[in-house]
Amino acid sequence: MTAADRTEPSRFCRADAGPPLPNGSAEWFFPRSGRRLRAALFTPAGAPRGSAVLSPGRTEPIEKYGEVIAELLERGFVVVTHDWAGQGLSDRFGTDPLRCDLVGGVRAFLDDYADLLAAYAERLPKPWVALGHSMGAALTALALSEGETRFARAVLCAPMIEFLPGPVPFWLARPTIRIVNGLGFGLALARKQADPVGVSFDENILTHDRTRHERTLALYRAHPELRLGEPTWRWLAFGVEVRDRLAAPGAAERVACPVAIVGAGDDRIVNTPATRRFAARLRSGTYAEAPGAFHEILMETDALRAEFWRVFDEAVRGV
Repeated sequence: MTAADRTEPSRFCRADAGPPLPNGSAEWFFPRSGRRLRAALFTPAGAPRGSAVLSPGRTEPIEKYGEVIAELLERGFVVVTHDWAGQGLSDRFGTDPLRCDLVGGVRAFLDDYADLLAAYAERLPKPWVALGHSMGAALTALALSEGETRFARAVLCAPMIEFLPGPVPFWLARPTIRIVNGLGFGLALARKQADPVGVSFDENILTHDRTRHERTLALYRAHPELRLGEPTWRWLAFGVEVRDRLAAPGAAERVACPVAIVGAGDDRIVNTPATRRFAARLRSGTYAEAPGAFHEILMETDALRAEFWRVFDEAVRGV
């Protein structure tokens, strides 16, 4: 058994007013990087129809997706999900737990993803469905582009094909990010540090659903070890690398399995037109949009979430 195949018991973080979380097993797994990362496995009642590998976005811990996990279980899927390196309970980088930094760039995340699949492959009945949101969706797309062929389907929710750098256009942000990192300030925060519990519902640009927003804040208040703040300049360089690799000739075209993408109609985190362009390049891809939705479609109002699940159910029909 290699380190990447080894797991040890871990824990869940629950809060009375937080997101509902089904019963499952939380575990540590140990990728080639030597970091300790957290994953969790959930099993449906009855015979499973297959398995879903759920990859959250930047800042998002496993527990935030409890409602989504329950909906996948109801559909008959075994679910494995995980905390990316640098967030949740997985090993973080540096001494500031609120600072989102990383070491190794895109390759390090893709290697961690491959090691997650290696650690859980024997417990995941086929067929496999990949489900990712935002950063997790973009990394899933890259894994599929670079040779991961075990998935029968993929469903990507508001994928971070190209992030929105605030008030400046991407072409102008790119050289700024390169210069700041080149001058040795990559570990500095790119924006003022913001503790997620300090962002009120009226200020947030992630969801229109007050209840789901408050659930997440309750989770972070009860378990501050799950919090993550603003990115560093080095993280923004990672985002540029993700964008460039997905935009490269042949990247989308190399994805072998059918891919369904759901974009957010009022996304202020990622560039929805760039997502549409990527979807159009896929060999077997569909694109739908949740009109008026903020970035976190899976944390949105019931009506907007229903559009996502409509697309998901159509994509996995026959699985």
